[in-house]
Formats: sequence, C-alpha cells, structure tokens
Amino acid sequence: MNKQQLASKIWESANRMRSKIEANEYKDYILGFIFYKYLSDTEIRYVYEQGGTYNDIKTLSEDNIDTVRNIQKNIGYFIAYDNLFSTWVEKGKDFNVSNVRDALSAFSRLINSSHKKVFDRILDTLQTGLSKLGDSSSSQTKSISDLIQLIKVIPMDGRQGYDVLGFIYEYLISQFAANAGKKAGEFYTPHEVSLLMSEIIADHVKDRTEIEIYDPTSGSGSLLINIGKAVAKHITSKDTIKYYAQELKENTFNLTRMNLVMRGILPDNIVTRNGDTLEDDWPYFEDSDPIGTYKPLFVDAVVSNPPYSQPWDPKNKETDARFAMFGLAPRTKADFAFLLHDLYHLKPDGIMTIVLPHGVLFRGGEEATIRKNLIEHNHIDAIIGLPSNIFFGTGIPTIIMVLKKNRTDNHVLIIDASKGFAKVGKNNVLRASDIKRIADTAINREDVEKFSRVVSQEEIRQNEYNLNIPRYVDSSEPGETWDIYSTMFGGIPKSEIDLLVDYWQTFRGLREVLFTDNGTPFSELAVEDVENAIRANEEVIAWQCKYIELFSNFAQLLKYDLIDNWETVNINKAESAISDALFERLEQIALVDKYNAYQILDDEWEKTAVDLEILQTEGFAATRKVNPNLVLKKQGGTDQEIQDGWIGRIIPFELIQSTLLKSEIFVLKQKEEDLAEIQETYKEIIDLLSLEDMESSGILNDAKDAFVTAQVGKWIKEQFGSMSKAKKAMLSYYEDSFERRIVQVQELIDKEKILKKQIKDETIALHLKTKITIEELTDTQVIQLLEEKWIAPLMTTLNKIPDTIIKDLVSQVRVLADKYATTYADISGKIIETKSSLSALINELIGEEYAMKGLEEFKSLLGGGDNA
Repeated sequence: MNKQQLASKIWESANRMRSKIEANEYKDYILGFIFYKYLSDTEIRYVYEQGGTYNDIKTLSEDNIDTVRNIQKNIGYFIAYDNLFSTWVEKGKDFNVSNVRDALSAFSRLINSSHKKVFDRILDTLQTGLSKLGDSSSSQTKSISDLIQLIKVIPMDGRQGYDVLGFIYEYLISQFAANAGKKAGEFYTPHEVSLLMSEIIADHVKDRTEIEIYDPTSGSGSLLINIGKAVAKHITSKDTIKYYAQELKENTFNLTRMNLVMRGILPDNIVTRNGDTLEDDWPYFEDSDPIGTYKPLFVDAVVSNPPYSQPWDPKNKETDARFAMFGLAPRTKADFAFLLHDLYHLKPDGIMTIVLPHGVLFRGGEEATIRKNLIEHNHIDAIIGLPSNIFFGTGIPTIIMVLKKNRTDNHVLIIDASKGFAKVGKNNVLRASDIKRIADTAINREDVEKFSRVVSQEEIRQNEYNLNIPRYVDSSEPGETWDIYSTMFGGIPKSEIDLLVDYWQTFRGLREVLFTDNGTPFSELAVEDVENAIRANEEVIAWQCKYIELFSNFAQLLKYDLIDNWETVNINKAESAISDALFERLEQIALVDKYNAYQILDDEWEKTAVDLEILQTEGFAATRKVNPNLVLKKQGGTDQEIQDGWIGRIIPFELIQSTLLKSEIFVLKQKEEDLAEIQETYKEIIDLLSLEDMESSGILNDAKDAFVTAQVGKWIKEQFGSMSKAKKAMLSYYEDSFERRIVQVQELIDKEKILKKQIKDETIALHLKTKITIEELTDTQVIQLLEEKWIAPLMTTLNKIPDTIIKDLVSQVRVLADKYATTYADISGKIIETKSSLSALINELIGEEYAMKGLEEFKSLLGGGDNA
C-alpha cells in the first residue's frame, strides 16, 4: 500500500476500535502509541547506524550506564530493550498493559537533561488515559494489543522525503477532527487553509538563510509544520528553521511536540511552552537562570488559528506592550487580543497570518478602535475572505488577515475567496487551484474583477474603518436581464453580445460572421449551424494551433524531469517548477484560465508524487513489485483481513492489461459481451411469451422477469425426455412456438454456464499473467508505462481545454439566440389560438343544465364568447 492507502486503512480500523470513546479523546491514545513507536524505531536505527547488531539491541539496559548516556546524548532519551515497541510486538500473547505502564514511566526518567523541554511529560496524556481503554487489565491489554498490531506496519524511515509517518499522523488528526464536532477547533486547522497561509509566509521570507516561526495557539502543530515545509522549498537546509509553539491544553500541547519531533526537526530547533498565551506571554528564559537566559521573542513569521471570540480578562493589560499602542479587545471576544499578541512578536521585517471570524472586520466598540489604529499604523497588508463551513466544528464565515510590522505601501489588498471551493461531505474545501489563485493574488497584490481589489487607506477612512469585504469587492454574480424591445419584437441586444468581449477580442471577425449588424442596437443570428461556423473560423483554428504548438514539447519536458531524472528530482519542489512551465505557456494564449489548468496538473500530480516517493525510497525495482491485495471480510462475526489477489506496487494491473495484454483483454471482453447478449435475449423471449404460457409452464420467477434454470430443465425433461430429443423435436415446431422458444432458452442456459466458467477461469489466468508481466518488465517497458500513467492522462486533459472553451462559446451564442427567438407576439398569438381551439371544443360538448352553465362561464373567461 502507498501512504494514502495505509493511512486510510489505519483510520478505518482505529475508528471501529474506539467504540464508545469520543474521537477527540481517542486520538490522544493512537497518536501517542504512534509517537512511542517512532521513539523506539529511532533508537534502534541509531544503534544500527553506529555499527550495532540485533544482539546489541537485545542488551540495551539501564544498567549499562555508558550506553545509556551515549544514546541519550545523541537522540535525547533512552529506551531499554524490554520497553521497545518492537519488543511489545514480539511478546505476542505474553504482552500486558503493565508493559506499557512500566515503559512510559521509565521513559520519563531517562530523558536527557538537555532535551527536557522537548520530551518532558510528552507521553502524560497517553499514560493517564490507559485506564479509559478498558474496564479491566485484560480489556485494556486487548485494546492496546489491537492498537499495536494496527500501527506496527507504519514505516518510520524519512529517507528521500518519504514522510509516511508524518502523512499518516496528519491524516489521522484531520479524520479525528472531522469526527470531533465543535472540539475539533481546539487542535486542528484544515490542511488546505494551512497550506494557503504557508505559501503567503514562505514567499515573504524566502530569501533568508535562518528563519524563526511561531504559533501561539499551536494545536496539533500542523500550521508550523506546513510553513516549515513551504519555507524549506526556498532554502538550502531545513535545519536552519527554528520553531516556537505555545498551547494552553496539555494534551494538545503534547500533540504539537510529538508532531514536530516526528517530522525530523532537530530538538534544538523546537521551543515549546504549555501555558495561556494571553496571560503568560514570552519572553523566554530558563527558570534556573532568568537573567542569564533572558531572550525576548521576536520572529520572522507568526501563524495562528486562535479560538474564535473567546472570553478573556483584559484587566491590568493597558500597559502591556502587546496592546498599549492599539487598545484592548472586549472582554467577551479575544480575537484582536490574539492578533495584537502575534503582531508584537514580529521582527521589523516580519509577517503574520491569522485566522479570525468575519466579525472582526466590522464590529464596533473597542474592536473598531483597534481596527482604526491598525490601519493608521499601516500594519494590515491583506484580508482574505474564506468560504463558509470550511472549518471543522463551525460553519461561520472566517478570514485570513495578513499583517506586517513595517510596510512601505499603505494600501490594503482585499480578496473575496468565498466562492471558490469544492463540497466534500459536510464541509467546503479549498482546492489546489483555489489556494494557488489566492496565494498568487496576495503575493502579487493584484486587482482581479469580482475577486480582489487594492484599497487605499483614504477609502477605508471614508468607510469609517469598516473592512467588511462586500464594501470593497463585489463578487456577486449579475442577475439575468431581459431586454424589453427584444422580448416584444425579437433580435439580440448588442449589449448582451458585448458581454462575450473576451472571445471577440481573441477571434477577430468572428462576431461579424455570427451576427448581422442592421444599424440598430440589435442583431440577428447570421448562421444556422453555430458550432460549425465557430469551428471553421480561421481565427479559431489559428488559436487552437497556437495552443497545440505551445504544448508540443510539454510531455517531453515532463518525461525528462520526472522519469529520466527520477532519482534526483526534488519532489517537494517539482510541482511548483512544472506549474511555472505550465503558466509560462498559458500566458501566451488568451481565454484559458491558468488556475483551471493548474487544478488538472495537481489532480494528476498527487498520484505521481506518491510513486516518486516510493521509487526514491525503494529504488527502480519497486516498479516490478506486486503487493497482496488485502480486503476486510466478515469471518466469525468479526472483520478479518484476507488476501484477494494482487495489486501493482507502482504499475496498476489495469495499465498492464490495456497496453501489454490487449489480446487477452479483447478475448475476455468479447465473452463478457456474449454473456450480456444472452441476458438481453432472455428478456426478448420473455416479452414474446403469453401470460398463459408463463403461468402454466412455471419456468419464470415470481416477478416474471427471469427464467428459473431448474424449472426450464424440468419442463424440457417432461416434454421430451432429454435435451438432445428436444433439439430433434424442435424442427417440427413453428419458429415462434412456445416449445421452440423454451428449447432455445435451455440452449442459452447451457451456453451461459460455459461462458461464465470460461470468463472466471480466464479472469484468474489474466490476473496471474498480469502479475508475472509486472515482475518481468524490462526497463524500457517500465519507462513507457510510467509515461502512460504519469504523463498521458495529464496531456490528454490539457489538450481538451481548447475544445472545452469552444463548446462554451457555442453554448453561450445558442443561449443568446434562443433567449429572444420567441417574441411576446408569438406567445400571445399561440395563447389566442389555444383559447379559440379550446372554446370550439367546449361548443361541441353537451351535458346537464348546470354543467353547461359552468362551461359557458369558463368559455367566457377564455375570451371565446359565442363566436368561437
């Protein structure tokens, strides 16, 4: 399984195993055990890297003081052999919950003094929660054993950026958040929002060699990690990034530390605090030496997603350096208190992004004062309105606010990104194209119609510092209008044709081909076949040819970057480089939305990136590997994992069959079509049978829509004795006789049985042949198959873009033509004609006195009168 499949499998199993335990609580246990496995595996790997053997690992003991100190010094802690995660697995049925309790207790004692800030009490949430995993020691042991078996397969090797562990950890956190309701906001920022904030920050700090980043409400730590990953794309070493985090809730604080440690961040680069951000601010100092270690915290970037509109205590905060210049947030809403805290901790050239409820843009009172001061001191750089229902646990509209300590530009960029998203389950989700569109607009500070606008400080003053997005950016779709003249007399308003100006500017002369100009404000459609007229236009053809030319070498570029150089390609930077090459081409041609094209790239890239990670971790031989296809099936009342055939490690079976095993697939498909044809023939015969024959013969099921095989055979035996005699006798019956049809049905049943067996046998044989074919692929074949898997689907979809744009133009022109094709006079005439016809019909009716009086009144209302 790749990391996505593995993460999904672990989540499904973990969600079943948690039973009645709340998702928000259960996450602490499974994530705690995953972290302990990471610690154990890291120590084992260190021993092997130092030339140790398995026997050396088995001798790891607290009694060996030199070994303990050596390991502590290098990885920050020590775990004896008896307490290793792998030892728990080896114990099998001898494992007991007491093994875990002993191990966690020992871990706390054996942390290196220089690593206390990182590891001290990091497993407390797990240790104190063991009792909640069962009512007794045996039930706790069973629950923990199940968890251990579930997560033991997670690889903990971060080579070549193959961050399976980090991916699974993030995936599990997101899934638990989706199931945790309102409590999700305590520990998780949706990955897509995190990526957006990261891209904006990374661009601002990309030219720095050493970077410090800070999250004062860190939750699971995902925001910090994503910023670190985004920044790392621009610098030579990720080890020059320092992470500061503060979190109030102890169990969530532990999540932050675990997440940072497991991403391979050096312990010296992790500085965390468990405390109330607003009440217990930095500066940082060691308790043992407050003066000598005093260090005020000012960083390159701050990122945060604080709890929304949380009460706080502003008492005695007037002189607090964080708030003194701007004002105090109201007691009932701490949103601006968190923002000002973040702003205070920026270096002079720093940047911050913060998620806040939409209300901070326009609420009055103390918040209006703070907004005014932030504007007048020129700190607000951008405001990004997000789609509603994008955060777990709340559907309220939210924004991202971007602020800087020092700005040379006093304008504020306002982006309304509320319309761009995909619906996934109950939530709205930013797509990759939405993230890139927003980030590019924010970084380049662009005015985009219906999307963004750079607003002057003076305009904001005129609006009394109200920053409500609709005041500055109108993203609403225009309502449909109807021209009164065209409605009455026909003709297409030129003003509505003008709305397609982008097409007319690109395809010069096409408008004149499609519409007549009679000197009035109205035109007529000049062609009968709109699509043919557009596609045959020389400008349209030239535009298509230019697009094809621009992408003529794109596939070769992808092959060189991704396949020819698979060993050295930087997976984290590759998509960005490819998107730059994509955008460079699209800048040279009109009408194509480059972000729609980017979404096509990203959809395919996700699969390609997973394959590249496997290749760079396992080598080229991974392309010839197959894995057991494990599925869950009910056995003995419980879900059991069993093997159902094989799947390709990288090369899909379907791809092998559609390229290298075409003849076998053709034969199999032909038999499947023959089988489908038999089913259709059954239906045709049933339609020809009389109801009497159906009832008397008893050869159909109760629904009378299928033959009962046993009953057909029984009827034949009763009539003829055997099928061979039935075939001979068939010649004496008429072609459409009941007897002849039933003999035909039996022949079809016999043929169907043979076909089904052949299809089953050949499907099994094809599956095994596919497995062997993958295992015996040549290097040349692998390269061709990787092109088919990674590049061909992308190019196919990109090459469809011009046709999609042309179809859209055809559709819009037809809509315009159809809109005014029927005038009011036409409709009125049809109404009069219909009324007259109905009145004439009424005149022909006869009935009793009062019914006729009713009809006369109805005729009068129709306007038919006596003359109809």
